[in-house]
Amino acid sequence: MDLFGDPAIWLPFTFAALMGVSILIYVVLDGFDLGVGLLFPFSDDDEKDRMVAAIGPFWDANETWLVLAVGLLLVAFPAAHGAILTALYLPVAVMLIGLILRGVAFEFRVKAPTKYKPLWNNLFFTGSLMTSFSQGFMLGMYVMGLTWTWAHVGFALLTAVFLTVAYSFIGATWVIHKSEGYLQVKAVDWAKGGIWGLVLGIGAISIATPYVSARIFDKWFGFPEILYLAPLPIVSGLLIVWLWWMLQRMPFYNDRYSWLPFAAATALWITAFIGMAYSFYPYVVPEKMTLYESASAPESLFIILIGTAFVLPTIIAYTVLAYTVFRGKAAELRYD
Repeated sequence: MDLFGDPAIWLPFTFAALMGVSILIYVVLDGFDLGVGLLFPFSDDDEKDRMVAAIGPFWDANETWLVLAVGLLLVAFPAAHGAILTALYLPVAVMLIGLILRGVAFEFRVKAPTKYKPLWNNLFFTGSLMTSFSQGFMLGMYVMGLTWTWAHVGFALLTAVFLTVAYSFIGATWVIHKSEGYLQVKAVDWAKGGIWGLVLGIGAISIATPYVSARIFDKWFGFPEILYLAPLPIVSGLLIVWLWWMLQRMPFYNDRYSWLPFAAATALWITAFIGMAYSFYPYVVPEKMTLYESASAPESLFIILIGTAFVLPTIIAYTVLAYTVFRGKAAELRYD
């Protein structure tokens, strides 16, 4: 296969890579602010305010990556977009309602009269839960090939629970980095419990994935293919051990290193994503439609690529600027 000579090959591959990176960035960045919302029931009112302040400057920018990923899927792989959204129409609708509810509750919890603040806090948690659970359900159904059977739905519900707990874990690591004092100590305890959701989720998907098709099974356990995949579980295991070791020793005496758990959690997400990308490539709809079969015409993709060359750096620059300007510990969230 001439990956870089034939536009009908390298253009779909390029857009698949861009879409994959967008999804990965979204899962990490919006994952932590969804996770913060999921931790609301375990915090008091003052802690909720500080937790919202920790995500306040970032959450809008984080969701931009989801819009980019879905947009790329629509324009670059329209046939796959139709197949995926048709199969996942209901969980996608639940996710969108959850995202809308989160956005409204985020603003109203600060601006509404004090007596209504608990209501909006609860709705912020509800929106976070709906979004996380629906994304986990979609992940499970995607791994199972987007076919609705009782067994596949059961697996999807399992991954929904695991992903929700995993989001709470990465949210806790973000709070560790952005807070101090008693809230930071509580966030360490939350992370100790939440890490098992991430571990069990990765484990469940890792067990199920090779049995989705004989092709993926051979990719995992054939020789020499097994040598290509072997570094991923090794690195993942080391990252989990390192994370657990850090959490047992936090808060660090030197708070400069409070970012390390979040960085290690991000690295763990990356290894899991690489494993999935390796397993399902070249299919964009598992075992049904490859990215080359579902791609738009090369002429269209080339024009879209020109636009992406302007849009993507803008999104990256905005994201980097936001995280640079609002680095350090979260301050009190104020709108006046």
